[in-house]
Amino acid sequence: MIRAGRVAFVQNSEALATVMGLKLGTFRNRKPYTVEGFPATISPAGAAAMLWDSEQTAAFLAGDPVPDLPADDADDDLLERIEAAALLGVTPGTWTSYKRDPRIAPHLVTVAGVEHCPRRVLTAFRQAPAEPPTGRPRGSGDMVPRDEIEARLGDLLDRDPGLTIATVQQELGLAYSAAARWLPRLRGQRIADQVLADPGLTAEQAAQQLGFPTAVRRAAVAAAQTVLRGRRMLPYLRSVADAVTAAGWMEHQDVAVREAGDDALAAVLVLADTAPAPALVWDERHGWRTASSRRHPTPKGGGWPGKGDGVRYLCPGNTKPDPQKLLAELAR
Repeated sequence: MIRAGRVAFVQNSEALATVMGLKLGTFRNRKPYTVEGFPATISPAGAAAMLWDSEQTAAFLAGDPVPDLPADDADDDLLERIEAAALLGVTPGTWTSYKRDPRIAPHLVTVAGVEHCPRRVLTAFRQAPAEPPTGRPRGSGDMVPRDEIEARLGDLLDRDPGLTIATVQQELGLAYSAAARWLPRLRGQRIADQVLADPGLTAEQAAQQLGFPTAVRRAAVAAAQTVLRGRRMLPYLRSVADAVTAAGWMEHQDVAVREAGDDALAAVLVLADTAPAPALVWDERHGWRTASSRRHPTPKGGGWPGKGDGVRYLCPGNTKPDPQKLLAELAR
């Protein structure tokens, strides 16, 4: 976490690499932060991006004693998503929905490209969480707003691993089709979290540890495999994002992997006005292409558009081209 009053000292990989006189790619390959005595990150294990306190890293690089950071919790501490989820007693996947709550969303801050939430906001939310609706009037549509479904359903699943579609319909007022779509997805996220926390586990073993009934494990394990594929692709996608940012064609941004249809995964990088295209789109089935729109870079349903009208295929036949080769093709 970022301790209160320490925002000015936050340092991401790009900034630390610059201080050490290394290119970002070299920094990632050499991992100089793993040498004995190097200050620990201020981001939690498993975080999407590593952050350090520059006062500590500067002292280490100068050969001086590394100063300690404040140890006491404060209302103005800034917590990363994993830490925020832990404070609320939910999974990081559930936090993704919680953070859209109007009591949280306006207070989120991005520091060094990573989103954080103040401790005081989380504490207030934990003391007075939203009350889920009960029952579903006959003939009504889905009662829970779409952006709240994951958090509400996550709460139910955390309390009852054997949660049924019928219970979801009763408790949240979701239509059968929505409940049947969301339940395997959330179970899959929890299985993926368990496997990443303990790599020795198989997805099936993780599902068993989580208490998911045998009847639902097949769908949950399949969903988990999709989640795990996406998380394993993140380092590569971030390397592309770093390269595009270094070229001056994009502001630093988090990379999110999502399902694009037919269980395929996709990611979007929104580019700056000075870039050769409005956006870059990656799809695990096809690789990289440009998009003609920043607001709607992917077609509805996750299809793959034809060439023309601002769409160009980059490094065809290679779904994971070297970032520099990708940039060279983008610049043409």
